[in-house]
Amino acid sequence: MNNNTQETLDLAEKKKVLIDQSFRDSVATISKEGKRNFIQPKKPRGRLHRMRKIATLVYLTIFFGLPFIKVAGQPLFLFNVMERKFIFFGQIFWPQDFFIFAIGFLTFMVFVILFTVVFGRVWCGWACPQTVFMEMVFRKIEYWIDGDSAEQRRLKEMPMNAMKLRKRATKITVFFALSFLIANFALAYLVGMDGVLLMVSEGIAAHRGTFVSLLGFTTVFFFVFYWFREQACIVVCPYGRLQGVLLDRKSIVVAYDYVRGEPRGKLKKVAPVEDKGDCVDCFACVSVCPTGIDIRNGTQLECINCTACIDACDAIMERINKPLGLIRLDSEENIAQKRRTKFNWRLAGYSGVLTALLGVLVFLLVSRDDVDATVLRTSGQIFQTLPDGRLSNLYNIKLANKTRKDLPMTLKVENMKGEVAVIGKPIVVPGESYFQAPFFVKVDKDQITRRKTELVIGVYEGSEKIKTVKTTFMGPGF
Repeated sequence: MNNNTQETLDLAEKKKVLIDQSFRDSVATISKEGKRNFIQPKKPRGRLHRMRKIATLVYLTIFFGLPFIKVAGQPLFLFNVMERKFIFFGQIFWPQDFFIFAIGFLTFMVFVILFTVVFGRVWCGWACPQTVFMEMVFRKIEYWIDGDSAEQRRLKEMPMNAMKLRKRATKITVFFALSFLIANFALAYLVGMDGVLLMVSEGIAAHRGTFVSLLGFTTVFFFVFYWFREQACIVVCPYGRLQGVLLDRKSIVVAYDYVRGEPRGKLKKVAPVEDKGDCVDCFACVSVCPTGIDIRNGTQLECINCTACIDACDAIMERINKPLGLIRLDSEENIAQKRRTKFNWRLAGYSGVLTALLGVLVFLLVSRDDVDATVLRTSGQIFQTLPDGRLSNLYNIKLANKTRKDLPMTLKVENMKGEVAVIGKPIVVPGESYFQAPFFVKVDKDQITRRKTELVIGVYEGSEKIKTVKTTFMGPGF
């Protein structure tokens, strides 16, 4: 380490010590009396907030638009837990495909870890449904009804009168109606938009249970967005709890440049003090924070990387003719040492695991069978000797058709000379459904030399074999 680097580190550490550490003794959302301190952030403005508006518009378009998109008459996405039917990008998945979900979930978790290690909690501030709806939808409505933060505080301290009652009633009504709308679209992802519209047309009386459940979810959404708010991120969300484990000095987060900003002090037009940093202690970053923290204290559990403090600080820096970026997306290492983050062994390890998991997931999706078949020998039944001397066993086949069309099936014995006789009608598996049928397998006696002989059955759609199933054939034994 050269002398310049050491001097930079010493200066950074010296300035870091100057930061007031008293914030660690309290939580922004709890008052000194131990009561809930409701956060009323100032309306954010700026370049990054405009980008968040665009991201929110895309997000809401996707959320409210996907239930109406269909592929071959079916929803593009469906999570029907009751019927154990799931559709992703038009592909139908059944409980037999659970292992694919497991690999997909594992891939997603590794991606979250890798992304957080590199870019911090960008997901929380820009894509999490809780943040998008709270800060970019419900909070905007609140600004429209109650005004900015100062007006909200005055309204809260005001005794109840006609204006306050009207504003409270309007906000409750709008918030509950919007929560009900969100709950209906959430239901559409479970039963399909056609199912929701059918329930609406048939009325509440025909679907009392569903309607009660819908009101329950609506109440939960209303409670979160009207009262619980940022506590969902601070107290409930497990991802926020993992932040302290996943982040390090190399992670890109919303960070305050304490090397440049400290020691902070009020701006003086006459005889400015030369040893003061660029931070003028205006608290603009604190006033816009939706979780009430002071980002100048460093990365904290409550920070969701919404970047509102960056816009607020940049506006102040522009006003006093100082360089922008006193608060910016950067790493602790970059701020302290003035160098870029390098690709390290941990990032390489995470990237390698993620690439391997993605490869396995793609292979499983591509090689996934459209028809799943299970053949079981009927319990309690032994072999039968037919009049022509052949032996027969009784089996039952269970088929799951994952496609949208009806599939006629035929069965053939693959590993020996034999005949399959289906009991009843020919096998035709309806689209997106299950089907089972009993059948006999008849083979010559001289082919059975043991008590249990392996039997391979091919499942054919026309002349194309789509599945091979193995079972056993019971014989007399020798």
